[in-house]
Amino acid sequence: MNIYQKLLEVRKTVPYLQKTASGAQYKYTGSSQVLSSVREKLDELGLVLITRITDSKLTSEANSKGTMVNMTELTLEFTWVNAEKPEETIVIPFYAQGVDLAGEKGVGKALTYGEKYFILKQFNIATDQDDPDAFQKKLEQSKPTKTVTEKQVGDLKTKALKFANLRGQTENAVFSALKIKDIESINENEFNQHMKQLDVWISKVEKDSK
Repeated sequence: MNIYQKLLEVRKTVPYLQKTASGAQYKYTGSSQVLSSVREKLDELGLVLITRITDSKLTSEANSKGTMVNMTELTLEFTWVNAEKPEETIVIPFYAQGVDLAGEKGVGKALTYGEKYFILKQFNIATDQDDPDAFQKKLEQSKPTKTVTEKQVGDLKTKALKFANLRGQTENAVFSALKIKDIESINENEFNQHMKQLDVWISKVEKDSK
């Protein structure tokens, strides 16, 4: 595999990371969690990440309590190297910053945060406070779905008519209750939801009539 194919394989292995570390008012994904999520696959594929600082800036200001706050800004270059073919490299510029009170840890913080966010963005790794199952459900719901087929339209109309006859209503009244304005423009997810709803309604009517 070339270097791009290898990076794609790494991306496939980590679709999601749950926020487990806790700060003062929020949860976040820790640096060690992010790095460990890709480390094994990077080693397996022979990908090496090299970090280079190309520029830096230190700004010191007093906060409202009179304490000096030091912000270190770094301009970085991350270089991916294919260990099997060292001539294959990808250089990506990046920016990072680290805030520190004492001053001596600013560079380390900037490098740590920079590497973490670079990995997250490089491999499009999603982070979310929801559990993985809930997150996966969100992904499925966000995927574009196909519009209903002619057969599905017919199936929905048949079931809607059955319920309409049981209730002594018109078919249009049933579609209105389902909030369907144009039956042929609904997608597959909506079709399945409407069919389930009609099953529930029909079952209730038939049960009540016994």
